[in-house]
Amino acid sequence: MTKSTLSTLCLGLILSSAFCANAHADDVDIATYSVVPSISLLSDVRTRGVSDSLGGPGAKLSVEVAHESGLVAIAEINNVSREEFPNGNGTDITFAGGWRFGNPDKWHFGIGLATEIFPGANFDSPQSFDFVNQVPANVTSTNYNTDYVVLELGYDKLQGRVISVISKDYRGANTGGVCGAMLQFDANPTQALECYARGNHGSRGTLLFDLDYDYAIRGDTTLKLHTGYQKVANFPEADSFDYSIGITHVRWGFEWNLSWVAAIVRTPALYAVQDGSSVKSTSTPTIFASVTRKF
Repeated sequence: MTKSTLSTLCLGLILSSAFCANAHADDVDIATYSVVPSISLLSDVRTRGVSDSLGGPGAKLSVEVAHESGLVAIAEINNVSREEFPNGNGTDITFAGGWRFGNPDKWHFGIGLATEIFPGANFDSPQSFDFVNQVPANVTSTNYNTDYVVLELGYDKLQGRVISVISKDYRGANTGGVCGAMLQFDANPTQALECYARGNHGSRGTLLFDLDYDYAIRGDTTLKLHTGYQKVANFPEADSFDYSIGITHVRWGFEWNLSWVAAIVRTPALYAVQDGSSVKSTSTPTIFASVTRKF
């Protein structure tokens, strides 16, 4: 299934759910749907413990539409660093749609599709290495767009998630993106050359695992625990573990969050970014703060 097909499907779910909302707008006694827009201000934009905004602040706009049948659709947009995602417009757009069922207070399940789009963002990199002449070869362009299938399993406040990448690459992780980054930023080229020696590959089949637990300290305050692991297909150098520990407090109609967020990576060179004359790491642990308003 292509990215455009996924985008159409997810957008269609959003529009169809919104249509259901409008169709029942006058039936105030029967809540058959919910539409929840929200906006968040973030001290950093983090994905799997790694900064997408080069350590800078960000903002996210989300809309979630849920129907009593279990159908749910989500659309999100947030900013990202143009140094990390070059040639783009500095945004990350996600569409997701699926079905959730079960008892929210006991066993519950979910299945869905998602697509993540970085408009215009792409990079050129060598997809092979000429070991005879000792030079990189086959320079091609790669984008960061990624498609996913999502499975959820939860019990009460414990939520598990398995995500499989079904697009050719996972956020640009192919031979050029992985081996090329190691060749550029690792002082010892041995690991990069070993990576190139395995041949030209994409990362379809990458698996992402998440486990989250919310513990209500009191009615307006929640302890949030998260752990995650990514196993990147064909590129074990890109495997990583992430975790966060945070507190969310509801006050004045806003959700205030303060967390410690960290990623444990196998290959730091893959999380190095050229920023002008300096090289910055995107995997440095940090204290993360956010405030969210739901409407």
